[in-house]
Amino acid sequence: MSISLSSLILLPIWINMAQIQQGGPDEKEKTTALKDLLSRIDLDELMKKDEPPLDFPDTLEGFEYAFNEKGQLRHIKTGEPFVFNYREDLHRWNQKRYEALGEIITKYVYELLEKDCNLKKISIPVDATESEPKSFIFMSEDALTNPQKLMVLIHGSGVVRAGQWARRLIINEDLDSGTQIPFIKRAVAEGYGVIVLNPNENYIEVEKPKIHVQSSSDSSDEPAEKRERKDKVSKETKKRRDFYEKYRNPQREKEMMQLYIRENGSPEEHAIYVWDHFIAQAAAENVFFVAHSYGGLAFVELMIQREADVKNKVTAVALTDSVHNVWHQEAGKTIREWMRENCCNWVSSSEPLDTSVESMLPDCPRVSAVVQGKRICQFLHLPSSEVLPGFIFVHPQTVYGTR
Repeated sequence: MSISLSSLILLPIWINMAQIQQGGPDEKEKTTALKDLLSRIDLDELMKKDEPPLDFPDTLEGFEYAFNEKGQLRHIKTGEPFVFNYREDLHRWNQKRYEALGEIITKYVYELLEKDCNLKKISIPVDATESEPKSFIFMSEDALTNPQKLMVLIHGSGVVRAGQWARRLIINEDLDSGTQIPFIKRAVAEGYGVIVLNPNENYIEVEKPKIHVQSSSDSSDEPAEKRERKDKVSKETKKRRDFYEKYRNPQREKEMMQLYIRENGSPEEHAIYVWDHFIAQAAAENVFFVAHSYGGLAFVELMIQREADVKNKVTAVALTDSVHNVWHQEAGKTIREWMRENCCNWVSSSEPLDTSVESMLPDCPRVSAVVQGKRICQFLHLPSSEVLPGFIFVHPQTVYGTR
């Protein structure tokens, strides 16, 4: 049985407590003090001392993984699926490794959107300066000029980015299950223009600048003896802080700060911005939305803010496990009525596909997204004009897993 370094550090304290618990009042006071000390120790942080360095590859090849011809992520040498618990009993390190792989996959999907789907990467804000934080969306060549129809895709919340439905499905299932690529390719084949939103790309992270505190010895008003005492206390405080920092942050992870992207600081802001600067300007007579999870909430917020324009331009909306709430979002009666006629929400259910599912909210119809009693972790591309009149392209199937 292995004993972690954190356990060895705490062992003397536990032994000391056991030895003095039977003593008198003085010993009880010591016990109380030791208990207080233990309550202040962050075991999760302390366990970082046992971790290998958080130094991960920056390519799929570096991880020794690749996507096969079926779009499945497999180990290059063994052919096995991705293994999360690469190092036993090091959950935090395994999670960091998973996140590092996820970032690589995000970039990989971006490349597929451009190379396989022939989409263009468009920087936003459209009038951004060279130095300010920026995001981007993806559009087909004819997104703004197609006179007939335009498809707009909005993913849910979490770590997913443009072109993804669920990172977990990309890693554990395949690209067709976890990305929007099948939707995009089918849309293009059916003659749609396409716009892919990127609602979770709300800020960039930069390293937090170090704050330099001016030494008290620079103050010439104080007596020399007092300044020396202050300097000594300051040095001791810094020494204690550095000692604690070795335990709190042994991997020396950088402290980061977030710089938000103008007019795109939230999924809701992003949806409104893309509507104002792109979708509203599109020539398409009919605009169709497919929105998953929090993407549904972002669409409802867009409708609240641009009700007349949305009603005039949007033909139908397919939602999947949408988390919108017309009461909390204070959607008016006219919006709720429009949603009943033009939206449909496919939700997790054990009922057969397209079976009506009861809802407490007076908005769009809810129907089952289950096929033959089984949960399918992907979207199905089937005609659905009977469930959602006017929506002739796709029949959404619920996506399971947002990570």
